[in-house]
Amino acid sequence: MKKVIATLLTGALFASSVCTVPTFAAESDKTMTIATNFSYDTIDPHDGSSSWYNGIYGLTENLFKIADDFSIQPCLAEKGEMDGNIWTITLKDNLVFSNGNPVTPEMVIRNLQRAAEVNPKASFMENFTYETVDQKTFKIICDAEYPTLLNTLSTPGYAIADLDATTEFTSELVATGPFVIEKFEPGNLVSVSKNEQYWDGEVQMDQVDFYYMQDDDAKLMAMQNGELDAYTGVTAAAKEMYEAEPDTYDVVTRPATRLQFYLLNKNNLSDNIRKAINLTVDAKAMEAYLGGTVSSTSGPFSSSSSYGEAEAPEVDTEQAKTLIEEDGYTLNKDGFYEKDGNVLTLNISYYAARSLDVIATLMQEQLKNIGIQSELVCEENPDATYIKTGNFDIALYCCIADMTGDPQYFIDGLVNGAYTIGGFDNEECKTLYEELSHETDPAKRAELANQIIQLIIDDNSFGFISLFNKITVLKKGVSNYAENSPFDFYGISKDTIKK
Repeated sequence: MKKVIATLLTGALFASSVCTVPTFAAESDKTMTIATNFSYDTIDPHDGSSSWYNGIYGLTENLFKIADDFSIQPCLAEKGEMDGNIWTITLKDNLVFSNGNPVTPEMVIRNLQRAAEVNPKASFMENFTYETVDQKTFKIICDAEYPTLLNTLSTPGYAIADLDATTEFTSELVATGPFVIEKFEPGNLVSVSKNEQYWDGEVQMDQVDFYYMQDDDAKLMAMQNGELDAYTGVTAAAKEMYEAEPDTYDVVTRPATRLQFYLLNKNNLSDNIRKAINLTVDAKAMEAYLGGTVSSTSGPFSSSSSYGEAEAPEVDTEQAKTLIEEDGYTLNKDGFYEKDGNVLTLNISYYAARSLDVIATLMQEQLKNIGIQSELVCEENPDATYIKTGNFDIALYCCIADMTGDPQYFIDGLVNGAYTIGGFDNEECKTLYEELSHETDPAKRAELANQIIQLIIDDNSFGFISLFNKITVLKKGVSNYAENSPFDFYGISKDTIKK
């Protein structure tokens, strides 16, 4: 490439050692260069980590996929129908792998069985049995009702490959995606080319090169020099620079699925104090401070999803003060609330990742402004400390709240799981959750989820702050790099284009 790549190879900016100078595709409307943030030593389609990037590279596809609006859509499968604990899945017509071999129910079943063997997160499927019905149809007999199986099958680790044609998944892969692997150099380059036998129509790009570049300044420089066509994971500073040149770049910001939130300990805090905290914590101010890298949220799920319709009260510090005073507190000469000579002092537990250190400091300042004193307690491992012991007043946490285009996973944690450590226990939520766990209709599932989350918000046992944004920059004329998807495991497709 040009001077940026030469600089990268010195080791000053490039995150890992590189032994050979990369060879870049010639500049044309049919080739593209993209930077990626992670590098894996394998392209195994059933590996729990690397399989995320196989979708980004356009190498693999699943039976189903998660659309930009969070709905589940057919991909290799035409449809899936549930009857009790049995799912019947019908494949599309004329499916072939990149080598021309047909995609059969038997091969799909073998892929799902292999996923259960090699990926611990898929090991639950070892208890399932499978039956081939005909040349397009097969059955999955689950060990219990599984309404969200299609959501699970849409996620990384469940892609379909030709297991007879691939003997070494470290660097070889024959699958169904619009692109095939050309070069695989872990820590440096993944190069893919058009799948000439793609089953779903014409692939627009001839070749796409993915370079592993961790350094944000290096990506910015390469983009400005015209050496990159796109990348995801743009920093706040770079976003501002790109947005200042709308004729050169398109910047797409999409609230994604990683959530910043906090638990309020009902064992330590009264209803009034918890409500006062939620009326004081200003998520929109935190969003502004973090420079567009997050989007404030009322609930744990994107408002773009059918199950993200929760409503939280607006910030009202005067009402917050009234609630504190109703509990018998008065302001002392230092401007803090106290009762019986004791200053109202809360501990805020957090860990220094995912901007939670910034959130904790901002929260401390916001609470101070209404007369609540707080102390920050930083832990290295929240799951082994305050999330396990319940030793907190306010506990900050960050996780992917929506993993599959369905709300059940995270709601389970709030209603029955680890996040109940703060004392949340609501029978109505548990009843609704039991309905959710058996409901198959997406619209009814969304309705139940919205009811549960609203009850949780009204209880003031939690506070939802923001969703991290997925920020993608594209050279003008480049499009369809999954820039509108809230999920990180989609990338190039047959429709990816550079004009």
